[in-house]
Amino acid sequence: MNRLNRIKDNLQNKTLTLPDGTNLPVLGQGTWKMGEHPGKKAAEIKGLQTGLDLGMKVIDTAEMYGDGLSERLVGEAIKGHREETFLVSKVYPHHAISGKMQQACEGSLKRLKTDYLDLYLLHWRGGNLRETVEEMENLKSSGKILRWGVSNFDTVDMQELIRLKGGQNCTVNQVLYHLGSRGIEYDLLPWQRAAGMPIMAYSPLGQGGSLMNMLTKHPIIHDIALKHHVKPLQIALAWTIRTDDVLAIPKGTSYEHIIENAEASTIELSESDIRQINSIFPEPTKKMPLDII
Repeated sequence: MNRLNRIKDNLQNKTLTLPDGTNLPVLGQGTWKMGEHPGKKAAEIKGLQTGLDLGMKVIDTAEMYGDGLSERLVGEAIKGHREETFLVSKVYPHHAISGKMQQACEGSLKRLKTDYLDLYLLHWRGGNLRETVEEMENLKSSGKILRWGVSNFDTVDMQELIRLKGGQNCTVNQVLYHLGSRGIEYDLLPWQRAAGMPIMAYSPLGQGGSLMNMLTKHPIIHDIALKHHVKPLQIALAWTIRTDDVLAIPKGTSYEHIIENAEASTIELSESDIRQINSIFPEPTKKMPLDII
């Protein structure tokens, strides 16, 4: 079996289950800052399509990204591939109110050149949460979205959310989660596990150079990567998806980068690997503020 077929097979088998029973691969594709540079457009479209070919069917975008440019790029990338794509977009909090959310959603749909979203997220918490839930439920009833969720919600926010009428229909919470940001493991991740609600991990390899430099230069991470015949950053991504309730959405910047991201699904970290990783990036021992980019 060649490399690409092995990756496809692993992504088909390494899945998580949404509350409605939908199975998704634990690796998807992020698009933050995509679509903003015309000279990169062709490569970015090719990258997203490569990811789809490999089985990374979840594509995440937002009306905020490039003021709609990311959604337009995604719309071009999934042309002819809509049915195999699990399409996610996010709404600004100031649009997530009565009289504005439907218009915002329709704007996203137009830019994405589709009739519906598989998942629509509140990008971060705004003012009237009850009204947001009502509008999400209205969009679902109209068929414009199939599911809804939230992003950048901490434990107390989630607890408040599910107490609202319709709030229990929240599908996921998308938050920052990577080896350098493990705070959600103290309370948010256990709470969501108990509720049967997966986490979507954005920026699973961090932003900026500090974490990546540490990952690539630390001798323990280097040795673990060498043992698995992969690169250190692939070890970090494999760590993020080591359980069956976290869906990571890394961004790929080149054809090979996309393949390497997808290949992380083939890495099975041992208990010894996990212990060594924990010695460098320790688990949280107290409640920490939710990290947000």
